Amino acid sequence: MTHYQKYTWVCTGDCDALIEYTIKDGYGWPAGEMNLTCRCNSNCTLVSVEDATIPYTDTPLQTKEEPMEESTVTTTPIPESYNSNLLVTYKVIRGYSDAEYATDKVTSIEWDLHNGRQAQKHNNVLNGKIDAAKEIICEAYADSQDQDTLREIAEALGIELIKEVLFTATLEVSGTYTYNILDSDYELDLDSEVTDALYADSNNGNITIDDTEVCHVREA
Repeated sequence: MTHYQKYTWVCTGDCDALIEYTIKDGYGWPAGEMNLTCRCNSNCTLVSVEDATIPYTDTPLQTKEEPMEESTVTTTPIPESYNSNLLVTYKVIRGYSDAEYATDKVTSIEWDLHNGRQAQKHNNVLNGKIDAAKEIICEAYADSQDQDTLREIAEALGIELIKEVLFTATLEVSGTYTYNILDSDYELDLDSEVTDALYADSNNGNITIDDTEVCHVREA
């Protein structure tokens, strides 16, 4: 434990301040020198000097040699050309309709842009919730005892009750490959020829072919 001394003064001026200093032993006022001046420039009267004990903590006290950390706040400077009250004429975009021009203050346009960004964020959140509702409805629809209610909820949210099913299929293909046997520079590689030439497509608009792989090419 480290021992300290606590000095207590009372200001004799109009502020009536009570001032206390707690100082480590050996660093206090020299004997007979107890003068102190208040912030109001009045002399103070020493009231008491008593021992004080401050418990040890794991946090080291800052010394004079240790510089204090400086926190910096970065602010964006305002350009000299900026004028929030400046009138600006701009084109209002309304899809494919005729162009429309409006005149407004910069500050009003700023708020319109801000509100538009906030609305876009809100729409993204709502669309995410609608997508989640779509998954829930599609999963529960087949086994639900109240399909009419699920259908009404889907219609209210503009959800199409469409479910995607991944599939794999095997297609056996037979055909004929023709080449000139008198071409001495040509070496038959039936696997490469067939793999490069074949691909799969769908005549059904509800089926999308994502990938095609040709396997087990052989002569019949």
